[in-house]
Amino acid sequence: MPLSSDRIAPAVPQGPWALFLDIDGTLLEHAAHPDAVVVGDELRSLLAGLDAQLDGALAFVTGRSIAAADHLFRPLKLRAAGLYGLEHRLTRDGPVEAAGEPADIAALATEIATELDSADIYIERKGPILAIHTRAAPHLLERATELVQRALAGLPEGYRVLAGNAGVELMPLEAAKGAAIRRFMQTPAFRGRRPVFLGDDTSDENGFEAVNEMDGVAVRIRPRGPTAAPYALADVNETLAWLDGLTRAGGQVLAGEQTSPERS
Repeated sequence: MPLSSDRIAPAVPQGPWALFLDIDGTLLEHAAHPDAVVVGDELRSLLAGLDAQLDGALAFVTGRSIAAADHLFRPLKLRAAGLYGLEHRLTRDGPVEAAGEPADIAALATEIATELDSADIYIERKGPILAIHTRAAPHLLERATELVQRALAGLPEGYRVLAGNAGVELMPLEAAKGAAIRRFMQTPAFRGRRPVFLGDDTSDENGFEAVNEMDGVAVRIRPRGPTAAPYALADVNETLAWLDGLTRAGGQVLAGEQTSPERS
């Protein structure tokens, strides 16, 4: 789908709205290793400004842990849902509701590392979520997916496999960005607002669906194939320009190009 940065696009809805942001692939370009990405002061300043403009109705909704997101954006600390909603910090400085690592997931991480035996594969243990990153070894994505699918049969009920653009993850069924967004929308900072959610991967589709059901605005970054998001932005740079437009226009800004007919 051709996307351009000079198009005319629909505006964010009138009235109070809330902003939910994925991190990797949305605010930051992906890297072979999650720790290799760097956040600049300009992005921190942009997010801090949006948080102030929205009276705190801004949250990360990410597959990273909240601790990892805090480390990445330090000293900036925002409301956040980590591990696809298995962790929450519902206020900026509030406690993190964390999730531990079950013994069977820890054992599986060791087993898969042995099976793949590649320095280009990064296996990330995120509590109850096991993520296998294959961005540096795309030829191993199919094999990694097969191993995770096979392991699923030996685990207790309640897990699912989620394949992404450059990796595969094993996670509990309750790990869903849509559920995390819905939970935030029930809290004082977000209640009564219209949700806007930006994400770039298949793991964000559940969030798009939830936002659509709440008559919000769902925006997919660099869309590939079918998506529930009615709008799109071409890449991270266009996303950052879009967000910058939020602050400059005081909330009346352009969304992305539509990927399906605009809802009435």
